[in-house]
Order: sequence, then structure tokens, then C-alpha cells
Amino acid sequence: MGSHPPGLTWALIEEARARIAPLINATPVLTSTTLDQAAGAHLFFKCENFQKGGAFKARGASNAVFSLPEGQVRHGVATHSSGNHAAALARAARLRGVPAYIVMPNSTPLAKRAAVERQGAEITLCEPTLAARERAAAEVIARTGAVLVHPYDDLAVMAGQATVGVELLEQFPDLDLVLAPVSGGGLLSGIAVAAKTLRPKVRVVGVEPAGADDAARSLRAGRIVPCEHPQTIADGLRATIGVRPFAEFQRYVDDVVTVSDGAIVAAMRHIWEVMKIIVEPSGAAAYAAVAAGRLEVRGARVGIVLSGGNLDLESLPWLKPARE
Repeated sequence: MGSHPPGLTWALIEEARARIAPLINATPVLTSTTLDQAAGAHLFFKCENFQKGGAFKARGASNAVFSLPEGQVRHGVATHSSGNHAAALARAARLRGVPAYIVMPNSTPLAKRAAVERQGAEITLCEPTLAARERAAAEVIARTGAVLVHPYDDLAVMAGQATVGVELLEQFPDLDLVLAPVSGGGLLSGIAVAAKTLRPKVRVVGVEPAGADDAARSLRAGRIVPCEHPQTIADGLRATIGVRPFAEFQRYVDDVVTVSDGAIVAAMRHIWEVMKIIVEPSGAAAYAAVAAGRLEVRGARVGIVLSGGNLDLESLPWLKPARE
């Protein structure tokens, strides 16, 4: 029993919501008759691309940084991240008045790197592997004394991300299904705990790229099955699921489905053209599962998390071939 990590609780989620309320946006939910008709369902898009910093990560990072005791945080905070968590942590650290040290893969889109630089964080680049990221972060922490704020395998981060689900179900309580992208699992696990607490019968399903399908394989296997070399255009969805998020997956997530990079790019472009809003590939993954017919939604009321809108506008994915 002692080998299991402590779980995410409703109390932690409520504390997170109160703590971060002054620091984030309560994001809107948009609808589209055109997209409803195409899907044969009622779709409710939770627009975390309108969040502070352009992604849901502001929630978890703010909760983690502002929940740390003064004595623990005075040397700053550190993390490794492909972009959105990095920028969110840098922002939260700036608001708290402490340094931020960010390890980023050298393959990170320039727009995401620039977002971190704007917040005044110190960036260390590394090879785009989890081992390299973790090694570089350990070196930074040893040098600076900063506190690690993990991008997803952290209860405070998960509790912050869970507030996406709380808001969505307050805005539209009678949803049948909630879809969210999954990478390390902080967002989906948080949403699942919140959704099943507020509406036990709602289905919660994760969506991930076929080229980075560790969550789907792990859920089927009943244990974490890492994806050693993830290949996907969705740079925010390449991480391997964390231990704490996976524990909540096993309790609360109904399914994880996969989508091709081609489906992600098509969904992203469709959202841009029809809804007139910017989403990044990771942010379009959940809608891609609906548009590509990866699960049955006909007649259902479906909440879809558009997780972020940060990408390099000089390199739009439909200007080059996507993997099928």
C-alpha cells in the first residue's frame, strides 16, 4: 500500500481554485453550429488557448509556485518542458518574485522559447529526450538550489489543471463526455477527478497522437508503458505519462483514443477556418478525435478542451506534409 503515490483529492482542487483565481483567466466555452452539424453532436469548446500565456499550463504552474512555502521557494523554481509549462512556470515565478530556471529541448518551437524569455527566465537547452531533460534539470537544481516543479507528475500541478474541468462543468453541467489531450497526464487526470466528483456519470476520454501513444497502451496494460521515441507534430504531447496522473487514469479515465498527425492538422485548420481562433496541434487533438470519427459522439453533448494556442506562425503545419 505504501508504494502507491498519494492521490488527487477534491479538497486539493478546491484549494487550487481559490489560490489561482487572481492569477488566471476563467476561459470561455465556444460553440459552432457548423461543427455541431458535421459531428452530429453538440460540441462545447473550452478555450484554454485564451488562457494566460496561451495554454492551460498557467493553472498548474501558478498553483504549484504559490503553494510553496517562502523558505522553500526563495532560490527559485526549475523545470524541464517543451514550452507551455516552461512559460507558465516562468510567469508564475515572476509574479511571486523568484527566479525561474527552465530546461527546454533544442527542438522546441521558437515561439515557445521566446515566450519563456519574455518572462525573464534562464533557459538551458538540451537534446530532445526525457533522459536529457531530466539530467539537465538535475544539474540546474544542483547549481541553483531551485525547487523542481514537474510539468505533470506533481499533485499541485494536477490540482491546478483540474480547475479546467471544474469551470467547464459549471458552465455546462449536463455534458455526456469530456475530451482532453493527454501527454504527461496532468490535465486529463485533473479533469477526470474533477468531472467524476461533480458528475459521476460523465465519460472522460483522453486523446493522444498515434506516434506518442503511451497513455493508451499503458491504460490497456495496467502499467506505464513508455514511448521511447515519440513522433508527432504535437510537440506538447510527446511526454510519457507520469506515475501520479496514471494512478488517477486507472481510477477515473474511461478511455484513451489515438489520432494521426494528419487528423490533428486537419482539425487544427478546421477550427481556425470555422471558429476563427488559433489553436496549436496539441490543442486541436481532442477535436481531431471527433472530426476523424475515432469515437461515437452522435447526439451527445461533448466538452472539448482546446488546450493551447502557441505555435510558430512562420511554420504553419498545413504548409508542409503531415504524417498520416
